[in-house]
Amino acid sequence: MDVHVRDLRYFVAVAEEQSFTRAASQRLFISQPALSKQIRQLERSLRTTLFERKGRTLRLTPAGEALLPHARRLAQDWEAALLAVSEASAQAGAMVRVGFQTRIGRGLVPAVTARMHQRLPGWKLVFRQVSWADPTVGLAQGEVDVAIAWLPMPDTGALSWRVVAREEIWVAVARGHDLAGLPMVPFADLVDEPFIALPRTAGAQRDFWLGTAARPFPAVIAGEAETAEESFEAVAAGLGITLLSAGNADIYHRDDIVCRPVSGLPPSELAVVWRTGDNRQFIDVFADVCCACSHPMAPASPASEPKA
Repeated sequence: MDVHVRDLRYFVAVAEEQSFTRAASQRLFISQPALSKQIRQLERSLRTTLFERKGRTLRLTPAGEALLPHARRLAQDWEAALLAVSEASAQAGAMVRVGFQTRIGRGLVPAVTARMHQRLPGWKLVFRQVSWADPTVGLAQGEVDVAIAWLPMPDTGALSWRVVAREEIWVAVARGHDLAGLPMVPFADLVDEPFIALPRTAGAQRDFWLGTAARPFPAVIAGEAETAEESFEAVAAGLGITLLSAGNADIYHRDDIVCRPVSGLPPSELAVVWRTGDNRQFIDVFADVCCACSHPMAPASPASEPKA
C-alpha cells in the first residue's frame, strides 16, 4: 500500500477545518473536487472511510480519529525533512529555488543574481514558474524556497514578505476595443466589462486583479487563466479584459493588445515571500538584495514595513 505524504497533509487539513471547502480554499489552495478526489484515493488505499457526514457536519470516523495524530506527525516530519535537505543543499552551494508567477523582468534577475554571488559565493538561483492556481507560489507545497510574487498573499500567518516595488495598475484590452484609444481609463468605465480572472483558488489575488474592493457589484467573468500567457491570449481573442501592473504592461507587450493606465485603483505590490519561521541565512540575504535591486520606477518599501 503506497500513501503519499501529500494525501496525509490533505487529510489533516480537512480534519482540522471540519470542512472540505475551507480546507481546499484556505489551507491547501486547490479546488474542492481535487481535494475530495485525493481523500477518496486515500480511503481506497487504507480500505476504510475516514469521514462521515451528519447533515452539514463533517466528522472523523473511528478510523479517521486513529489516523489523525500519526498523519500530523508524518506531515510535520516531512516538512522538516524538506527544510533540512534545502538547507544542506544551500550550504553546499547547490541551489536556491525561487518561485514566480509572472515574468519578473524589471532588471531584477541579473542584478539579484550578480549581488547574490557577491554576498553568498557559490550559490545558484533556480527560477520556477508556478500557476496562479497556487497563491503561495509553490511555498506551501515546498516546491520553492522563496518567491517573488504579487500581493496579496493568503492571510493565514504561514507566509511572511517584504515589498520590493509598487506599480500602478493598467488594463489590457484587444487592439480594436473601444477603450484602446483612451490615454487613461477610469476604473468606473471597466466595471461592466467581461474580465479574464485568475482561478478561484487564487483567492485574494483573484479579487485584487478584478478590482473587487472598488466595484459596486461583482465582476462579469468571461473566463479564467492560470498563467499570464493564457490571460493575454484570451484578451487578444476579444473574450475579455484583464488588469496588470505597469511593469508587466511593458514586459508582456504584444501587437494585438493595447495596455492603458487605470485611475481609481490602489497600486500593485511586488514582494519577496517566504515561509514564516524559515530563518535560513539566504532568505534575509535574498530579500535584502531584491530590495536593493528594485527598479527605480517602483520604489522599494521602507525596511520597517510590517511582515505578514
